[in-house]
Amino acid sequence: MKLIATGLATVLALTAFHAEAAPKKAPVSASGALASPMPVEDQAAALRDAALTANGAYDFLSELTTRFGPRPAGSDSEKRAAEWSAMRLKELGFQNVHIESFPLHVWARGGPETIAITGEFAQPLVGVSLGGSTAGEVEAEAVMFDTYREFLDSKADVAGKIVVILQPMAKASNGSGYGRMSGTVRGKGQLEAQKRGAVGYVMRSLSTDNNRFAHAGASAWTDGKGIPAMAISAPDVSQLSRIKVLQKAGKGGPVRISMKTTGQFLGLKTSQNVVADLVGSEHPEQVIVVGGHLDSWDLGTGAIDDGAGVAITMAAAKVMMDQGVKPKRTIRVVFWGSEEVSQPAGDTTDTGGGAFREAHKSELSNYVAHAESDFGADKLNNFALLPTDDASFVTKLSNLLYPLGIYYDDKATPNGGEDSGAMNGFVPAFDLNQDGYRYFDTHHTANDTFDRIDPQQLNQNVAAYTATLWLMANTDVRFKLPPKEAH
Repeated sequence: MKLIATGLATVLALTAFHAEAAPKKAPVSASGALASPMPVEDQAAALRDAALTANGAYDFLSELTTRFGPRPAGSDSEKRAAEWSAMRLKELGFQNVHIESFPLHVWARGGPETIAITGEFAQPLVGVSLGGSTAGEVEAEAVMFDTYREFLDSKADVAGKIVVILQPMAKASNGSGYGRMSGTVRGKGQLEAQKRGAVGYVMRSLSTDNNRFAHAGASAWTDGKGIPAMAISAPDVSQLSRIKVLQKAGKGGPVRISMKTTGQFLGLKTSQNVVADLVGSEHPEQVIVVGGHLDSWDLGTGAIDDGAGVAITMAAAKVMMDQGVKPKRTIRVVFWGSEEVSQPAGDTTDTGGGAFREAHKSELSNYVAHAESDFGADKLNNFALLPTDDASFVTKLSNLLYPLGIYYDDKATPNGGEDSGAMNGFVPAFDLNQDGYRYFDTHHTANDTFDRIDPQQLNQNVAAYTATLWLMANTDVRFKLPPKEAH
């Protein structure tokens, strides 16, 4: 008899297959009749359905963002959020909860920053300093390029001038437009401009909105030796583009920009990862790692990036505890610190993910898989796995996630996330991918706040992680590392 995973039947059925309670209590239906033991995929389906109404992620995220607001990497706010998270995870019933500190070079925005056009076309612009950029105040002629490639290929003399990149970011559900530009236009642009003698660097925010606010993000680490570097809003870039058209038509002279940045380099301090376990009942040494990053940019309250990720993955494990069941393998939840950073080469591991990998290197051979939720809180729509000898696992997981509107992408190679991906080459990754079509409207802005969260979509994420983790933790599935990453 297959139990229906709703209401009281869910609780009774899940309690019945609890690993510790099973010998003492036979499975029962809602009516109390004896039932045969549930297959693992039916257990996962029952947990999945329970997660859809649990609201644990929503409540946790509300309190996190309300208590601490923005949580910049290495800040007191990030540290207090980590300490509170560890306390709450213990209260929620997680085991082995602890904080793992690691060194971090800290950058902070400092005081007010400004950017404006001066002289002809004089008007204020809306911008923010890029993370890791230098404090400075300059006024100079602007040299505008439609694309970053045009700037790289151009022979234009930019010495003593401000380089401006007008290139927009492509809007895509998988975030591919961001990936193509974050490491180049934002990551390396100011260094390229500085090499050619520029005194400032301005770029269009890596965003897909038309709101007049700017998006922050990490640039190359300069340790105070770079040039002022800022991102400006999309409407301001449109304004500059129209000015450029007027210039070409002979209706305006050179544009001058005044910019003031206030970045502060605070030296080598510490950040921290928060680690918590739902310990496996039969194979506690076999670990599945999931999590999100606890730090955020300083403009909003880090609700979608990435308070949602820590809440989703925590809540998936909590659903199991609330239903009185225990996985066979250990599910380890990690709130990684300091993902939103750039670092100098040498004496740090760059992010919390790198610090976690180094701290747990001796255990990694026992780890089954890893994943990170770091793409907001909109609905998941596909998943990706590395190859496995158990073909039935893919079918079972596909059947579990299909009712949630999630399909199996057999062409994709999972990569985990910015933090969990530090284990790639040691531990197989898996991906549960969200629809990111509107993610970059809010990403890294003052609008990254709790009111942007849709509780139903958040719960869909929790349900998918719950079902996936239960299936992984209660089968013998093992995944194969890509050959090029094998160690």
